[in-house]
Amino acid sequence: MKKIALTSLLAVAAVSGANAANVIDGNPLYRPDKGHFYSETTLSTHSLGMDAYGLGEEFGYGVTDKLSVAVGLGLAERDWFENYAWNSMAFGLNYRVLDRGMWMADVYGEYDVGGIWAKHGSFMKKANTNYAWLVGTRAGFTQGAWTVAGHVDFTYANTESFNWDDDGIHTLDLGLDAQYVLDSHWNFVGGVEYHAFPKKALWNRNLGSWTGMLGANYNFDATKYVGAYIERTLGHVAEGAWEVLDGFGMGVKFGIDF
Repeated sequence: MKKIALTSLLAVAAVSGANAANVIDGNPLYRPDKGHFYSETTLSTHSLGMDAYGLGEEFGYGVTDKLSVAVGLGLAERDWFENYAWNSMAFGLNYRVLDRGMWMADVYGEYDVGGIWAKHGSFMKKANTNYAWLVGTRAGFTQGAWTVAGHVDFTYANTESFNWDDDGIHTLDLGLDAQYVLDSHWNFVGGVEYHAFPKKALWNRNLGSWTGMLGANYNFDATKYVGAYIERTLGHVAEGAWEVLDGFGMGVKFGIDF
């Protein structure tokens, strides 16, 4: 799922492009087969500092070979459990609209509840809780050892589920992800994403950022993998001025299909 997503081509010479994306290993076009569950667990730090990290869990199911559903949970921690929070819960749908040989495309939607509970706050405290709706599309191709996919996500967030007034926050994410399969166990991944605030009133605040990611995944077999990633962010700090933000983001991920 978003945010958290950030799935293969195991046994490269033995599978076709259409089947490769159904093997879980960090391929950006991965989706579960009908009747299959999957789980991806991520532990990561943000590129703005190592004193905060998050634990994310995405659990999904293939309803059909084209339709899948997922639930995501996010926990945040800062200052060694001095400020921890259950900060997100998401529900998502994904539908594959195109699956022709090496070309694939998905459309998806997600409903996210943020700020659910924190150490120094009440459960679902209205003043700290926010709600977000996301719609997006991802498309790409698999050719030999390579998979390349681009995505576009639009998110609207506000303090109530169906509050569509001008106080809401609009965000747009544009990204490109790639994977290269080295052999039946190892593959490398990379990507870049631009995070923007397309609402006109917010453009004047010079908000926006580019985040780049590099990583490697190891497949135990066709149903289990573990990966490690590093990222760096370039922020729009003033009009016409960009700056590489302090710190690296790092993460590890474990995925299983069953």
